[in-house]
Amino acid sequence: MYEGKTVDGMEEQPTLREKAYESFTRHLLARDVRPGQFVSQRRLVELTGLTLAAIRELIPRLEAEGLIKTVPQRGLQIAHIDLNLIREAFQLRLFLEKEAVALFTRSASDGAIAELIKQHRDIADAIAAGDATHELEVRAQAVDWGMHDAFIDALGNTIISNAYRVNSIKMRLISQERFRIDGRVGPVMGEHLKVLEAIERRSAEDAVNNLAAHINHARDRALKI
Repeated sequence: MYEGKTVDGMEEQPTLREKAYESFTRHLLARDVRPGQFVSQRRLVELTGLTLAAIRELIPRLEAEGLIKTVPQRGLQIAHIDLNLIREAFQLRLFLEKEAVALFTRSASDGAIAELIKQHRDIADAIAAGDATHELEVRAQAVDWGMHDAFIDALGNTIISNAYRVNSIKMRLISQERFRIDGRVGPVMGEHLKVLEAIERRSAEDAVNNLAAHINHARDRALKI
């Protein structure tokens, strides 16, 4: 999340509307509400612990971001995971991350690159040693998202970061509904390491190509399931 700033650079306190948004997305990603599910405003009040007024202010933002829609006679429906959403979400992700990884390759410090590589190799080593625990999968998922977020953060562009943040919520919903890292930790870490090793060589072309292959593999798995 990106906090607001005052004119003197101090961080603003989150507004009630922002708290409602963060609470909703947290429950959405925790699967307390599911894609395609219909919910009432009062259910959202119960879920978030916030007021009905705050929820009513929140709904237009969620509709604008495609996270919820109003269906006449039926109420509010959580974003439904369909083939069109998968294609569009992956296409936007690919467009943004290709540019981001090229810049990251040129601008990231050696230390930042080394840390990302170490995180991935530690997980790969744990898998090689026979670790197949749920805890490792959770850790691997966090490392996975962290790498992609690092590329976008390197752009230093708030407009892109906000667009990516919304799309990232949809990507995580797709991941939960269509495919998870469970059982694929090794291959995913391997694909990531190809990207990171290209970055370490400062080869933007190889980094972009390897990242595109990685994202396209994930898209193809989601579309086939």
